[in-house]
Amino acid sequence: MSHDPPRAALERWLSGPRIAPLPARGPRAPAPAVSFEFFPPKTEALETQLWSCIRRLEPLGPRFVSVTYGAGGSTQERTHATVLRLVRETALIPAAHLTCVGASRDEVDAVARRYWEAGVRHIVALRGDPPGGGDYEPHPEGYAYAANLVAGLKRVGDFDISVAAYPETHPQAANPEADLDNLKRKLDAGANRAITQVFFETGHYLDFLDRALAAGVTAPIIPGIMPVSNFAQAKRMSEMGGTSVPAWMGEMFAGLDDDAETRRMVAASIAAEQVRTLQANGIDEFHFYTLNRADLTYAIARILGVKPAS
Repeated sequence: MSHDPPRAALERWLSGPRIAPLPARGPRAPAPAVSFEFFPPKTEALETQLWSCIRRLEPLGPRFVSVTYGAGGSTQERTHATVLRLVRETALIPAAHLTCVGASRDEVDAVARRYWEAGVRHIVALRGDPPGGGDYEPHPEGYAYAANLVAGLKRVGDFDISVAAYPETHPQAANPEADLDNLKRKLDAGANRAITQVFFETGHYLDFLDRALAAGVTAPIIPGIMPVSNFAQAKRMSEMGGTSVPAWMGEMFAGLDDDAETRRMVAASIAAEQVRTLQANGIDEFHFYTLNRADLTYAIARILGVKPAS
C-alpha cells in the first residue's frame, strides 16, 4: 500500500484553504508512514547512544532509516559501517547518504557498488557541502551536482533514490524558481521522492507544495520534521541551512535554558501540533531528524498513531 501524498490532496491545496485547521479529537486518521534520520557516531559513547535510539524506534516499523554523510565525505567509513550494521542486525531498511563533494565519479560509483553488493538499495543523493564551509566547487572529475549524481547512481544499479527539497529555498540558489527547477532536474534524472529541509512554519511547506505541483512536480515531497529541545542549537543549525526560526518559537523556549524537562514538553507540543496540522492537510508520510535521540520522536510518532507492531 502506498503512503505517498495523493495527487488529489495536492490539488485540493491549490483550490481550497491554505492550511486546514487541526481536526477535533475524534476517530483517528490512519497512521502515516514515518522514516528516521540518524548520524554516524564519532565515539564509543555516541555509538551506544545511536544504537539505543535505533532499538527504541525500530519497533515503530519505519519505511526506511537514513544515515547521514559528513561535509566533504568526512564520515564516509562511519556511515558505511553504520549502514552495514543496520543490514546485519536489524529488520530496518537503511538509506545511505551519498554526496558529490571531494570525490571523482569513479570513487562515488565504487561506494555505490559497495552498498549495492551489501544489499542496500536506497540512497539519499545530495550535492553536499565542502568541509569547513565556503563556496561549493565541483570536483573536476566528479559529479557536479545532485542531478548528475542521481543519473550516475541509476547507471550503477536500480536504486531507490531520495533527494533534498527546500521549502524556503536553498541558501545558494539564485531564486525560488531556480531552486524548484533544480528539484525537477533531480527527479527527472531518476529520483523517486524528495525529503524537505527542516521547517517550522507549516505554511512554508504547503506553499512549496503548491508551487511544485504548479510546476509539474508529482513525486512525493516528504516533510522533514525536527523535534527541538535545544533551541539555541536548533537555531544555529537552521540558519546555516536557510530555515527561518519564527519569533513565537523563541518565546516558547525563553527562560528554559536550565529546565530540560520543560523544554522537552514544549518541544513535543510544537512538533505534535505541526505534524497534526500537516495530517489535516492530507500529508501521510513524515521524515524525522532524530539527532540520535529517540524519546521525542517516539512520542510524536505515537501522537500520529504510529504504534509498535504486535
